[in-house]
Amino acid sequence: MFMHNGAYWIIFIVFMALSWIVSARLKSKFRQYSKVPVGNGMTGRDVAEKMLRDSGIRDVTVHSVEGELTDHYNPMKKTINLSREVYSGASIAAAAVAAHETGHAIQHARAYAWLTLRSKLVPVVSLSSNWVQWVLLAGVILINSRPEILLIGIVLFGLTTLFSIITLPVEINASKRALAWLADSGITSSGTHDKAEDALKWAAYTYVIAALGSLATLVYYIMMFLGSRDR
Repeated sequence: MFMHNGAYWIIFIVFMALSWIVSARLKSKFRQYSKVPVGNGMTGRDVAEKMLRDSGIRDVTVHSVEGELTDHYNPMKKTINLSREVYSGASIAAAAVAAHETGHAIQHARAYAWLTLRSKLVPVVSLSSNWVQWVLLAGVILINSRPEILLIGIVLFGLTTLFSIITLPVEINASKRALAWLADSGITSSGTHDKAEDALKWAAYTYVIAALGSLATLVYYIMMFLGSRDR
């Protein structure tokens, strides 16, 4: 049991450290590119609304929300929610983030397969996330007498891991849509496009780290379960 706990804490500490490093780097990049203005003075809100119009989408609205890097698209309400700095900012960072979130709205309108699959998993993952930590804890404690409890926990955690993995192509595709549109519309230039691309690259890394951390943890619990069966 001690070796199992030791392995778990190694995985936890490694991915917590990686997550912190990537998050800190992302914030640093955002602050850096927030000082680089877009040539036409468009704010994040302007960028999102123009990208929606250019894509023929009329039923999505753009709103300002509190917090830093809290930007997201809500498919239920069909709203693009931008943090104040992005909503009102006329910088490359604001344009990149606004275009990325609008990319999700376009995915929704076009029924992008990966987004559709992720949306279908949301209710199941939301339910399993409320119970998974307790089931896994009980499974670890009772691994010698009731290993099936750990197996149930593994299935529940597997759903959250699957969700994290499916999120990757959704986020990468939204960034590709954003960067292509920013270049085509002339909002980014040869001197600023690489900065928008760099900002979105670091944002994508946060999802990569989350998916890898979840996958590593899942493998750890699977190995624990298989080890208990060999005793």
